[in-house]
Amino acid sequence: MDSILGIHEAALTFRAQRMEVIAANLANADTPHYQARDVEFSSVLAGAASAVKMSTTDARHLSTAPRGAQSELKYRIPHQPSLDGNTVETDLELARYAENAVSYQSSLLFASNRISTLRMALTGARS
Repeated sequence: MDSILGIHEAALTFRAQRMEVIAANLANADTPHYQARDVEFSSVLAGAASAVKMSTTDARHLSTAPRGAQSELKYRIPHQPSLDGNTVETDLELARYAENAVSYQSSLLFASNRISTLRMALTGARS
């Protein structure tokens, strides 16, 4: 499936995970001392890119052990911290959730179109 969907399979997984994290932040917006968390796309993308195994053709080449594309939750630094220690900023979290949802939908649409194109190429007819 990697050759068919490319990076969009990993992007869909990341976006779904990020939606869960942002939803947890929103659910705990009124919880004292709750620390808002997020997942950085750039760190996940770097991990996915480094997971590609390079072949060595000479004994003098350096060997690199691929790292997994594990996403790491990071704490958010609030613009306006609250008095109870909660770092969730509801308006910003809602905006991030909406942005992430649009990115999720676009990756899903691309994957769906790619599968439709392959189906049409295999069957020779539109469905």
